[in-house]
Amino acid sequence: MRSLFAVALALTTACVAPAGAQTYPSRTVTLVVPYTAGGPTDTLARLLAEHMRGSLGQPVIVEDVPGAGSTIGVARVAHAAGDGYTICIGTWTSHVGAPAIYPVHFDVLTDFEPVAMLPLAPTMIIGKKTLPADDLKGLIAWLKANPGKALGGTVGAGSPSHVAGIFFQQRTGTQFRFVPYKGGSASMQDLVAGQIDLRMGAEASQTLPFLHSGAIKAFAILGRNRWFAAPEIPTVDEAGVPGLYLTFWNGMWVPRGTPKEVIARLNAAVVRALADPAMRQRFAALGFELPAADERTPEALRAFHKAEIERWWPIIKSAGIKLNQ
Repeated sequence: MRSLFAVALALTTACVAPAGAQTYPSRTVTLVVPYTAGGPTDTLARLLAEHMRGSLGQPVIVEDVPGAGSTIGVARVAHAAGDGYTICIGTWTSHVGAPAIYPVHFDVLTDFEPVAMLPLAPTMIIGKKTLPADDLKGLIAWLKANPGKALGGTVGAGSPSHVAGIFFQQRTGTQFRFVPYKGGSASMQDLVAGQIDLRMGAEASQTLPFLHSGAIKAFAILGRNRWFAAPEIPTVDEAGVPGLYLTFWNGMWVPRGTPKEVIARLNAAVVRALADPAMRQRFAALGFELPAADERTPEALRAFHKAEIERWWPIIKSAGIKLNQ
């Protein structure tokens, strides 16, 4: 009887062992984008997913989970199993701005493991083409002459367009009303159509086709340096409101507890995508800049993310930015 039991146990172990020994990934990986389809982060995610599929040997599907300023999609990943099959692309909004304002049920620092920094782009101040101003000083003068009348699009509370808009008004003594959108593509459509007047902190990569066609006006880059894709646009320092810097960066995270070897596999797939000449051309065509080689490690993203929170959370809280603004 004991010999029969031993044989049965050996057969069971032999059947189970190969499945347990399978290397990651052995099935489809889901890449969550906490925004609506069509925006810059969604576009970036689809480019990366396409290339990572070849590196990982399994499908990587993109799932857009918008809502509550990006916190719904981020919460889904935070509460997913730490097995590498649910990963998230996050941005300044989802991993810095929104968690400082929304009542979230996750810790944006401790409930995630960083994978890699992704392509980034500056943000900018843009307006509809019929605005009676051609530079930032003219825009400020027009806003002061029409207090509270202009409409500024945002991608929800805590987004760059929201935070930059609050700071701009404080710095310039202007007033305009915010119109929240679920995603950047919808706000851009309304700006081009003239339904809203301007956007502060708009993702520069998203504006490129509209800039080329003359469908919108650009007033300033919210950074220290001009943008390679549109070098004619002045920086905010040059335009007259110095120090208003806000970068639209992207990163990749997995849930807390994900094995280090899985994170290393995902990081290698991202790094390989960023090194591919064809992918680099596609990123450049969209206006994205690449992080430096030493900024693409999990450790570098962890340090960068922590520094961004330490910089911005006190500013957001001291400014009294709330959901109803």
